[in-house]
Amino acid sequence: MRMRLVVAFIFLFFVLLLSRIYYLSIKSNIYYEEMAKQNAIKTKFLPPTRGLIKDSKGKLLADNDLGFSIAIKPYLNIKKQNQGLLDEELFVLSQTFPDLNVTLLKRNYIKEDSYYNQDFINIVDFIPYDEMIPHFSQLNLRENLQITPIVKRRYPYGKLASHIIGYIGKANLQDMNENEIAKLTNYTGKSGIERYYNEILQGQKGVREVKVNAHNKEIEEISFQKTNSNDISLTIDIQLQSFLSELFADNAGVAIIMEANTGAILAAGSFPEYDLNPFVTGISMQDWKELSNSPDHPFTNKMVNGLYPPGSIIKMGTALAFLNSRSINTATEFYCAGLIELGGRNFRCWNRSGHGNMNLKHAIAQSCDVYFYEGGLKVGIDQISSTIGKIGFGNKTGVDLPNEFVGTVPSKEWKIQRYKQPWYQGETLNTSIGQGNFLVTPMQVAKYTAQIAVGKNVNPHFLKEIEGELDENVRREYQKQDEEGELFNVFEKSQLPALREAMLAVTKQEGGTAYRFFKDLPLSVAGKTGTAQVVGFSQAEKKNIREKDLKYYSRSHTWLTSFAPYKKPQYVVTVLLEHGGRSINSGELTVAIYKKMLELKYFEDEK
Repeated sequence: MRMRLVVAFIFLFFVLLLSRIYYLSIKSNIYYEEMAKQNAIKTKFLPPTRGLIKDSKGKLLADNDLGFSIAIKPYLNIKKQNQGLLDEELFVLSQTFPDLNVTLLKRNYIKEDSYYNQDFINIVDFIPYDEMIPHFSQLNLRENLQITPIVKRRYPYGKLASHIIGYIGKANLQDMNENEIAKLTNYTGKSGIERYYNEILQGQKGVREVKVNAHNKEIEEISFQKTNSNDISLTIDIQLQSFLSELFADNAGVAIIMEANTGAILAAGSFPEYDLNPFVTGISMQDWKELSNSPDHPFTNKMVNGLYPPGSIIKMGTALAFLNSRSINTATEFYCAGLIELGGRNFRCWNRSGHGNMNLKHAIAQSCDVYFYEGGLKVGIDQISSTIGKIGFGNKTGVDLPNEFVGTVPSKEWKIQRYKQPWYQGETLNTSIGQGNFLVTPMQVAKYTAQIAVGKNVNPHFLKEIEGELDENVRREYQKQDEEGELFNVFEKSQLPALREAMLAVTKQEGGTAYRFFKDLPLSVAGKTGTAQVVGFSQAEKKNIREKDLKYYSRSHTWLTSFAPYKKPQYVVTVLLEHGGRSINSGELTVAIYKKMLELKYFEDEK
C-alpha cells in the first residue's frame, strides 16, 4: 500500500512537471510571440481633419487653419541622465516663439511625463503655419522635439450666424469615453450645427501600422488606411444672413426666413450673437463673464431655446379650433365693448373703446381679444389645446439644432400634472389669446405659419447636402426632412383660405394691425402681429400704464409672423423683438427683410 502511494506521488510529480514544460515551451511561446509582435509592430490611429461647413452658395462658414503642434520626448524630467534637456528644449522654444508661456509648458510636460508613457508629450497645441515655417527645418532637426502638422477650426465670419453654426471645443472625459474620434482629436462639437452633425463632420479615423525597433524607432510601414472627411452645405444664404445681423444692430430677439413649402431656412438669427473663434482654444474668464452676465442672453439660442408667450400670433390656431368645433363659423360674430367680465374680473381687449361686431376675418385683422374670449368660452379649452397641439405647439419642430425646447400648451391635463389644480375659465381666456402659461419657441411659430400658408407638414431644416464618402444609411437618416402623413384633415384644409385671407387683411386692409408698415410694399404679404407680456399687471394698473412708460426690460416682446406672396406662398418671415426693440420695431424690421429679398430676386413676379 505504501509502495503504491509512492508510485502515485512520483507519477503525479512527473505529470505536473511535463505539463509545466509543455506550457512553457508551447503555450507560453504563443503568448510571448504575440507580445513580441506587439512590441515590434505599432498601430497608430490617425485623427481626421474636420469637415467644412458651407452656405448654400459654397461660401465657407467653418474651415480649418493649417499649423503645427509641438511635442517633447518623454523621460526628460524623470531620468537623471536627461536632466537639463527639458529646460534646454523649452529655452529654444521660448527664443523661437516669445509668446509661449514656458512655465506653463513645463508644468504640463511634467504632469504627463512618466515611465509608462513612451509617446512624445504634446505641449503646444497650435502654432500658425506662417509663424512655424521660418523655423521648421531648424526645430525639426532636434531629436527631442516632434513637430506635427495640425489644423485648427476657424470661423471666417466671426459672430455671424453663431447660433446656427455653433463651435467646437476641447473634448472632456465623457466626450472621449463616448467618441473615439474626440479622443484622437481632443475636440468635439459643442453647439449648433457643429454639435448636431458632429458624427458627420468629425470624419473617420485612419490607421497606420509600422514596424519599430527596440528603441521604439520606426523602421518600416506595414499598412496604411487614410482618414476620411465629410463636408456639409447648409441652406442659409450668408449674404441674407449678414443683412439680418446688420438690421438687428443693438436689438435683441429672433428672425427666421424659411421656404414655406420645404422648410429650408435661408437665414436665421438669435440676437445678440457672439464671436465663435475664442471658444475653439478657450475663451478668457473676463469675456465669459461679460457674455454670461448680459441681460440680452447672447449664449441662449432663442430660435429653439427661447420660450415666449405667443400673444396674438396664435389667433389663427385658436380660430381653427373654433371652426373645428362646428359651433362657430367664419361668419359668426361677437360684440366687442372693450372687455368682458368673468368671475368678478375684467378681461380687456387691447382696444379699450371696443371693436363692435367682429367676425373671424375682422377679429384676426384687428386682433380683437374679446372675439377670442367669447369664442374660447363657447368651445372650451379641450378643443383649443387639442387643435393647437396638433399644428405643432408643445412639440419639437425637428429642426437640426441640438436641445430644442417644446414649450407649453396649457390644458386641463397639463395643469393637473404640473400643479395638481383644476382648470378655471379665466385660463381659457388667457390661452385663447396666447397669454398665461402658453409658451412657444420662434422656430415653432415659423413652422406654424408655413403650415397655414401651404396646408401641409413643414419641417424646418438647415442641412442642404452632405459631401464625402459616407454610409448611405447615415446619409439618408440625416437628410430625411419630410414627415409622412397629412397634418390637416379635409375640413381643416377647407378653412385655411379664410385664415390666410384674414392674415392678408392684417397687412393690406386699413385697420389691420400691420397695415401702416405694409401698405406701400410692392408685395402681397399675409401676416399676424402679437404682443407677449413680460410682466403682469393688475386690472387697475392696465388702465394707466403704457408700454413706452415702462423700463426697457419690463416692456412686452413683439411678434410679427408672415408669408409671401399671398396667392402662391414662397417664404415665411418670423420676427420676435424682445421688449419691443431698442431702435426698430417688428413691423419695420419685417418690411426691411422683404425689401432686401425683393432686391436679391428671391420672389417670382406675382400674377
